Amino acid sequence: MQCANMLLRKIVRSSVLPFAAQHGMKKDFFPLSRTLSLSLCLKQDKSCEPSEKLDLDEWKKVMKSGLQEDVSETVSEPKELSSLAAARETLEMWRLAGRAVPENISEEELKTFMECPSKSAKKKYLKYLHLRELHKKSHKRKMDEKRERRLKAQDEASNADEPKKSSFVYLSSKIMDQTYNWRAAQSMIFGQPLVFDMSYEKEMSVREVTNTVKQIVLGESFNRRTVDPFHLHFCNFQEDSLFHREFVKHYREAWGKLLITVTDKCYTEIFPKDKLIYLTADSPKVMKEFDHDKIYIIGSMVDKSIKTGVSLARAKRLGLETAALPLEKYLLWNTGGKNLTLDQMMHILLTLKDTADWKKALEFVPKRKYCGFVSTPIKELKKTLDLINTLKLGKRRGEVEKQFAKNHPKKYTLKQK
Repeated sequence: MQCANMLLRKIVRSSVLPFAAQHGMKKDFFPLSRTLSLSLCLKQDKSCEPSEKLDLDEWKKVMKSGLQEDVSETVSEPKELSSLAAARETLEMWRLAGRAVPENISEEELKTFMECPSKSAKKKYLKYLHLRELHKKSHKRKMDEKRERRLKAQDEASNADEPKKSSFVYLSSKIMDQTYNWRAAQSMIFGQPLVFDMSYEKEMSVREVTNTVKQIVLGESFNRRTVDPFHLHFCNFQEDSLFHREFVKHYREAWGKLLITVTDKCYTEIFPKDKLIYLTADSPKVMKEFDHDKIYIIGSMVDKSIKTGVSLARAKRLGLETAALPLEKYLLWNTGGKNLTLDQMMHILLTLKDTADWKKALEFVPKRKYCGFVSTPIKELKKTLDLINTLKLGKRRGEVEKQFAKNHPKKYTLKQK
């Protein structure tokens, strides 16, 4: 009996199972092979232990459940495969029709496409995949071109036998940084002080403080790269404040090596009051020229809500002189506030210090805030105004002037002069 069982097992393994695998019948045939093997094992157990009874009903239930699971798996997979194939055929037809369809689509994307509730949703999803594919191709093409240019430049550099003669001296970034640091170090001894008032932290939000620090960093970098930089002072600066944390986050290890003066003292304790001028847009006094003997103060504040009068009130409490930039005198100003960013103020003051030219200095004002300069075309503006009045009045202009001369003879004579 055992020899017969062994022979049956060999026949199933050697001939029947390979035949089923070759003809795609492995999953269908697997229950039968499992049934045969189980029946053989049960027969062996029965021969070994004849006293135990086999529960045939339970055995039939187990075998039927296994057959149903295998049949459901084999039935569901072909359905899913057939639906995916149909979806791919649909996409191919749409591509031939000229619609925006991606060339390569994965099975997950295809399943997502099939799960779209409507036809318009499917079109939008395919358009998204198509655009993403185009972006990937363009990025890859740009990277390939960049790589080819780099390799070509390397080949040209390696093939060059003699270095080209040039009248320009090459300076590394390290040497330039050393030069800038030397200028900043000299400004700490001989330079004109410029004060940033850091006492407005409580009046700003966290986002506004972050923007303030960014603008100050830009102004400091521009100041360090000029020929004659300012000696920067950060006054009313508190340790472990939000300003301090933002500066450390930006500069990292270089924060302790900056060639600037950082102090928690007020500027009135360091400099004499008669030399201090607080620059604020709310000041009634207009700045006429840059004074190299004065010490200018800039309020370190970025306010999205435009809180007017804050810096002016602080300057009045301290008894300091104030000044505003002559924006309306030199610019045809549009509607809007005259508050400038801190880096723009740094650009303007450095240009005034070097050139004393308001036209060059005010070029750093954003172009959206003004129409043009009012330095030379004042006469032309008067001509245009006279022309507008003439067009409005027409022939009645002479009559209006005579009536005005009768009513206001003194003003008319002054006007003629």
